Amino acid sequence: MTVTKIEIRPGAYFDSVVLMHLQRALAGLPGVQDAGVVMATPANRELLAEGNLLPPEANSASSDDLLIVVKGDADQVVLSALQQVDALIAARRGASTRQGFRPRSLDSALKALPDARWLAVSVPGRYAAALARQGLERGLHIFLYSDNVPIDEELALKLMARARGLLVMGPDCGTAIIDGIGLGFANRVRRGNIGLVGASGTGLQAVTSAIHNLGGGVSQAFGTGGRDLKAKVGGITALQALAWLAQDPATEVIVLISKPPDPEVAAELLGAAQSCGKPVVVNFIGYAPPARRLGNLWFAVNLQEAAELAVSGQLLAVSQTSEHLAGYLRGLFSGGTLAVEAVLALQNLLYPLYTNVPISNHQSLISPSPQNAHIIMDLGADDFTQGRLHPMMDNDLRIRRLRQDAADPEVGMILLDVVLGEGAHPDPAGELGPVIAEVISSQELVIGVLIVGTDQDPQGFDRQAIALEAAGAVVFLNLEEAAEFVRDRFSSQSPVPISQLPITPLVINAGLESFFDSFTSQGARAVQMEWRPPAGGNERMAALLEKLKV
Repeated sequence: MTVTKIEIRPGAYFDSVVLMHLQRALAGLPGVQDAGVVMATPANRELLAEGNLLPPEANSASSDDLLIVVKGDADQVVLSALQQVDALIAARRGASTRQGFRPRSLDSALKALPDARWLAVSVPGRYAAALARQGLERGLHIFLYSDNVPIDEELALKLMARARGLLVMGPDCGTAIIDGIGLGFANRVRRGNIGLVGASGTGLQAVTSAIHNLGGGVSQAFGTGGRDLKAKVGGITALQALAWLAQDPATEVIVLISKPPDPEVAAELLGAAQSCGKPVVVNFIGYAPPARRLGNLWFAVNLQEAAELAVSGQLLAVSQTSEHLAGYLRGLFSGGTLAVEAVLALQNLLYPLYTNVPISNHQSLISPSPQNAHIIMDLGADDFTQGRLHPMMDNDLRIRRLRQDAADPEVGMILLDVVLGEGAHPDPAGELGPVIAEVISSQELVIGVLIVGTDQDPQGFDRQAIALEAAGAVVFLNLEEAAEFVRDRFSSQSPVPISQLPITPLVINAGLESFFDSFTSQGARAVQMEWRPPAGGNERMAALLEKLKV
């Protein structure tokens, strides 16, 4: 006869690794057919029910209760198994963490390890933000492995951390390597000159492992959590980590890894990368890069190539960035394909960017034209050529727009194309040059001109270039040159201070005991907290106690 019995332990907390080992140990006892050991959340109860391991009396358990279910051949077998639970837990702990005393509060843990620099948090998500906040209040960087933390709480934590010069890596941050010590799921790699910032934990693992296997080494590898590069969070941790690596004398090459960020965050992050003074390899997974290289930015098409580029010595020869421009870009193109190519090259460098040849919906230009934005126009589009010649033959429309945009104090640069060849305007520089000289003399403005043509064209390529340069324009021979110029002069980086450098991982660990074992096995000093849900998991009581502290 099959017998199923349960034990409910109200408010009892054990991390998921301990519960997994306990479940396996119970299932391995003689006469036990199956076992389930979980925190009694609705999702966990549903899984037990699917395995026919949820008798009706289990429904009285709350999400913060420990639920132990044993199915066996006989009543005595099941009772005996339940009686062994505490001994099995003690045996598991004795075999893992070698720490004797376990502090029950963060303040007690800090007394045991007063030089601690990090708090590693892997407790259930509904408690994680409060514990992380306690760590920030005590001057600790946070490695936040816990998931299911609301994004509003993530933003609040990261704003708080930034204001205090601290880092919050996470929530849902699975991987980091700090001063040679792996946090979470990290591979053991040699130290070296390559620093990484990753919103993808397995991506960080893949690239750091490849760097090691290629003979390179890692200075630091910062995880950010998967939502850091969402618009709502704004890349706070990624920007902080990038700033830290830019300041770090041991880091000579930087790698950025992420699934495609939201456009405004990508623009800010790439702008900061362009200004950092070091070569940066970028792999936004699944994203088509704007170019193979833009100045100090090198775009990789996959994780392996990101590692190969980072290890390659060619990246270390990087030119310094130029003086930055204030204001916004206006692109006034006669060629529709050139306008599209300009959008592709610049959409992740400039934000917000609007155009009448959008690559994505959020770039669509509306009327009237938006203020405080970068704009690229195809003036050869059908809307502009009804009743007038194409701008390759008639510069009147572009001259009007050139004067209009030059008069806008928010505009810092205007980029034009001049397309030579048969059928085109016989002397475009002759018309555009005087206007360019006029607007430059009256405004603090840069005018760039991309010339498309050959030395055999009737307009004369060299003659056109010389005339435009004499008028004060910056002449480009291809779009990549123009994009690099724009990149250098419009990118900017605000200081993002991080205090307490270096950030050696002396760690207080709250949650998964396997992380504590990992820290200590790598030679780090760590303290394991005996964390329990506040007020035994009673959320109303916990909230009341929190108010009483204020």
